[in-house]
This record gives sequence, structure tokens and C-alpha cells, in this order.
Amino acid sequence: MNPPAGPAAPLPGPDLEKREQLRARLLALGFDTVRFAAADPAVAPPLRPWLDAGMHADMAWLERGAAKRLDPGLVLSEVRTVIMLGVSYWSEQLPPPQNSKPKTRNSENGAGAVWARYALHEDYHDTIKPALVSAGRILEELCGATPADYRCYVDTGPVLERSWATRAGLGFTGKNAMLISREHGNWLFLATVFTRVPFAPDAPVRLKHTAREVGLLCGRCTRCLDACPTQAFAAPGVLDARRCVSYQTIENKGIIPRALRPGIGARIYGCDVCLEVCPWNRFAQDGRRLLLAARYDLAALTLAELLALTPESFATVFRRTPIKRLKLAGLLRNACIVAGNVGDASLLPALTALASAHASPLVRAHAVWAVFRLGGGGALAAARTAETNASVLAEYAAETSPPALA
Repeated sequence: MNPPAGPAAPLPGPDLEKREQLRARLLALGFDTVRFAAADPAVAPPLRPWLDAGMHADMAWLERGAAKRLDPGLVLSEVRTVIMLGVSYWSEQLPPPQNSKPKTRNSENGAGAVWARYALHEDYHDTIKPALVSAGRILEELCGATPADYRCYVDTGPVLERSWATRAGLGFTGKNAMLISREHGNWLFLATVFTRVPFAPDAPVRLKHTAREVGLLCGRCTRCLDACPTQAFAAPGVLDARRCVSYQTIENKGIIPRALRPGIGARIYGCDVCLEVCPWNRFAQDGRRLLLAARYDLAALTLAELLALTPESFATVFRRTPIKRLKLAGLLRNACIVAGNVGDASLLPALTALASAHASPLVRAHAVWAVFRLGGGGALAAARTAETNASVLAEYAAETSPPALA
């Protein structure tokens, strides 16, 4: 008979040599930066007031996971260390206008569309995940951990990534609410490993710094706040997602408010404005991109090509990219807004066809807005007569109602 199982052997204590061995092994996997933080719930920013103010819009998953985000012990009991991993996606090879430095922000030329830089890659969740699996195995090999002793996430779990990255010294929280690295600028994907293995923490950017501080090395600079095209910052470091172009063009699955549409400009998927104007980007070096797969070809797509997408061509063109999650109707919605903003009348036939006959009311509604914005509303008389969807009819009503008296 086997003897009864005793308590599990204690995990090793902090070991600087072991920590540096682990750091080197993780860097060798392709991560551009690796930092360690003590798993202290006190690092959390004021998440609850932000949620209570409704600034998360309809992203209900943020509300559901709030308790775990504030206490890593609810994600992994007896967690001792948070390992923060960064992957830089900055590249001088990005085609214009995506490669503009802060002095020459993304331009909105002609009938082109501007994509968030991260979107010009295969989905980073998928390309970084294998390296996280390998990171777990290295943790087991070096430290005697078991799979039960760690949890790995790449921007998907109940993790306050930027707060932990700040505590670990990856950078500091800017007034744009983003993590700003002195080596990588604003251009880091973040991944997280929670582990029961204790490691000595790395120092933050400043020893007296706490995660609640915003703009630690921003000085008096307010470029990000001033440049936001939809005035989405309620205060330095406080982003109201309801007004954010990234939220509206990616997370919002419904009608984009009419008042925000002009501010979207030519941004068809996401927005980098508050990142790209940051002066710290002048220190950003090209990332190694060992864990990324570039799709810079997407930047060459014209609005005419985007407005002509079919379910089949959408699936082919955007295969393996984050854009696939938006689905065709969402991308066409965004393309209609961009078309209405760039002022290219040659797009009117495509927009009129979408407004008249597309199967999705979401697409028809935004196509109506674009057609009227380009001065072609007269061509939609028959379509308006045949329309029955309330959201599309609301767009017609808004375009044809007389302006309110002052």
C-alpha cells in the first residue's frame, strides 16, 4: 500500500539568478521585454468608479470580471508573482500613412483608409499564444512548478495588464491611459503570467511610483488629450470608451452615434492618434516581431475595394487577422463612415447600392448617412419608400428633417 500523500513540497523562494535565467529564456522565445512584479492587489487603478460612471460602454465583460481584475488571488490562489511580457509592433516598414511619426500623424489622403497599426498583422492573440505555452513549460523546467502553479493570458483574461506592467517597470501610464515604454514607445502588446513561484520584483520606472499615478514622465505635455478627434478623455488617464474611435469602430456592434462620425475621419478600424502624437515614440526602435506576422498589404486596400467586399472575399482577405471578428457588416459600416468623411464622390454608386439593397440594416443605415454627406441623397428616394427598418428610417429622418431653431 502506498503511503498517504503528504502536503505538496513548497515552491522555491526568490532567487535572483533563477529570475535572470527565466528572463533570458523568455526573451529568447521572442518577447521584447520581460519584467517581474509582486502580486499585490493594491496596484489596481480606480476601476470601480470608471465602471460606475458607465465609461466602459457596453463591454459588460469588464464589469463581470471586475473582482478578479482587482484581486489576482481570485484568478490564481496563492499567486506570488506577475510576469509581464511585451512584444513591440512598431516598424518603420509600415506603409504610409501607417508609419507616420508624431510630427506627421496618420494622414487621411483621398479615398484611403487608416488602420490601427496593430491590425496590420495576423491576430496577435493567436501568434503570441504558442510562446506563452512555451513560457509555462520553461517555468516548470527551471522552477519545478506544475501547470497548476501558473496562468497565462494574452489580453484575454481578467487582468489589468497596464497596471501590472507599470508596477513591473515596463513603463508608466500616460495621460492617454496607455502604457508608455521608454524603449518601445506606445507600441507594445502585453501578455501576462500569474504564478505561485516567488521572484524578486523589478523596480518600477521610479521607486516611489504607484500604478495610480498618471503621466509620470509626461510633464506638462497634453498632446494626446488635445489630439483626440472625439474628445474621449474625461480627464488625464481616464478614457470614456463611449466616445473613443477604437471602441466605436471595433467593439460597438451597432449604430455609431451620428455626432461622432465626422471625428472618425478616415479611421476604418481602431485609432492610434493618442498613441502616435506621444513624444516618447521618438525613442521607439523597430521590434524584433518574432511573434508577429505582418499583414501590411491590408493598408493598400482602397475604399472602393472595401465597399465591394462580399462574405467570401471578406473571409479570404481578412483570414487570421483581428478584423475578422468585426464581421463583414461591421467593416462595411465603418467603410461607409470613412467614405462619407473623405469626400470622394466617385464612391456614390457603391454607397447608393449599399443603402438601397444591402441585407444588413446596420450597413444600410450608415450608407444612407454617407450618401447624403456626399450630396447624393436624391438617388435614394425609391429606397426610402421601400425601407421598413426603424434604424435606417431614423437616418433618413435625420437627414431630411429641417434644422432646429436656435
